[in-house]
Amino acid sequence: MQQHTLHTSFCLAGKGLHTGLFIHACFLPAPVGTGVRICRTDLPGQPCYEALADYVSTTERGTVLENGAWRVSTVEHALSALYALGVSNCLIELDAPEMPILDGSARPFAEAVLHAGIDEQPAPRKRFAVKQTVTFDNGHGSSITLTPADSFSLEVGIGFPSPVLGSQSAGLDSLEDYAGAIAPARTFVFLREVQPLLQMGLIKGGDLQNAVVIYDQPLEQTELDRMADTMHQPRLDAARLGYLTPLLFDNEPARHKLLDLIGDLSLLGAAIQGKVTAVRPGHSINTAFCRQLRQLMTASTETN
Repeated sequence: MQQHTLHTSFCLAGKGLHTGLFIHACFLPAPVGTGVRICRTDLPGQPCYEALADYVSTTERGTVLENGAWRVSTVEHALSALYALGVSNCLIELDAPEMPILDGSARPFAEAVLHAGIDEQPAPRKRFAVKQTVTFDNGHGSSITLTPADSFSLEVGIGFPSPVLGSQSAGLDSLEDYAGAIAPARTFVFLREVQPLLQMGLIKGGDLQNAVVIYDQPLEQTELDRMADTMHQPRLDAARLGYLTPLLFDNEPARHKLLDLIGDLSLLGAAIQGKVTAVRPGHSINTAFCRQLRQLMTASTETN
């Protein structure tokens, strides 16, 4: 397996989910051995670091990378697309502390990568082939297992105590199916979670166009109207529970969790060979598992 980079550069722009800022993200070809590096062009000295699990600082409502003044949040969608499409070397120039949310999926990133083209480079890609089963369990009902296999595949199961979104599963046997089957799946949020997020000063750029919104616990009409007005969204009928956003797939939430998992596992800094099985994954357990894999990879390298 060789290293790959973009054939040509591209830029995407849109608002940030949490800051509400209008953000520009440019993706450029990079030399062999660069990895995926994110440069904050809005900061003095334009600090630039590789997207690795070592830099994960927080995982609430997205994966955040941080090293000193360099901080970048909501990186998982872009990283998911780059990893799944085989781009191992890329320089990302970002003029804000988060990636633009775009439509809440990885599709805009994937389509832009495919349009830009991908070039093979004259060096092998770092690869981590698991030799025995590795499991991480957070003790709260979530676990991720990596078992030996000839290729990379994923199986994800999710479950919520919700009358609208209960249990779902999604799988990906080949990364060749990623662009059509996984990349379009959008992030999702329960409407009951929105009010505290607004109070925390988050999701300033959130709306019904960049997330699947799930309304599963009745609210007073006046409260629902207040939230809609705060987010500059149309007012809704408080008596109607369900998905406020039409689904692209019956299991779109599970597919998005798989999308996020790929993005978080890309923080290993190597291609993974093995089957990943995740039960109720999330950014916290995803990145903790990735750090465990990095330790195993480092130990394996030192003994070889």
